Amino acid sequence: MQMIDIEQLPGRAAPPPIRVGDVAIDEEAIALEMQYHPAETAGEAQQQAARALVVKELLRQRAHLLGLLPAQSQDDLQEDSVIAALLEQELKVPEPTEEDCQRFFDMHRERFSEPTQLRVRHILLAAAPDDSQGRDEAYQLGEELLKELNQIPERFAEFAQRHSACPSKESDGDLGWLVPGQTVAELDRALQHLPEGLHERPLASRYGWHVVSIDERREGQALTYEQVAERVHHHLREQSTRRALRHYLLALESEIGVEGIVLDDDAGGSLMQ
Repeated sequence: MQMIDIEQLPGRAAPPPIRVGDVAIDEEAIALEMQYHPAETAGEAQQQAARALVVKELLRQRAHLLGLLPAQSQDDLQEDSVIAALLEQELKVPEPTEEDCQRFFDMHRERFSEPTQLRVRHILLAAAPDDSQGRDEAYQLGEELLKELNQIPERFAEFAQRHSACPSKESDGDLGWLVPGQTVAELDRALQHLPEGLHERPLASRYGWHVVSIDERREGQALTYEQVAERVHHHLREQSTRRALRHYLLALESEIGVEGIVLDDDAGGSLMQ
């Protein structure tokens, strides 16, 4: 991947070189690293890649200082193994107590419940987001189908097979049991608030308009602390690890020296993945 030569852009000064101690992080290395850091813009991916390389170089130099890694090591697998051993040795992560876990659960009970389940049938009347005429025609067709279905609900399967652009038409429009996150966000949000039965108007999504029937609804049930204790403990342990890693990296940054970039609060995020 080719980096943009900022020096060629009018009115823009060249970015300062990135260094960790006496080691420079060059643009070619950052460009190669960017593939592992997808982001909304190339600039964000570039920053994330640069920070990841700075973090790795800080840890590599620390490992070398402690005699855990040869100065000129070229073995990436060896380096990764040594860095993992280094963090195991030097990172002090406080273990969450039972009281910590119980307190977190009590404060965030809404996070720990079974999701609402919906048994859904639909007819997708396809129309692209930028096709205003197509969307108008699809909506009008949806209203016509709803008028017929209000009179004869049994025709839903027939209409799905004739008109739906979704593969579910082969199952008479049946999507089965859905939980939040299983369909596109805009439709997902609307479904969560619908009562059982045929919805009175077509619902919009990026794919077009949906004639929707909620055939059954199972409300989510709250879970007990005993059912989620292990999940809560894992979540708090991960939070503690992130905080400890951040403080450790900031200490290394201060000790070794980093130029050309500032480590953010989640600079060690790539190590946590």
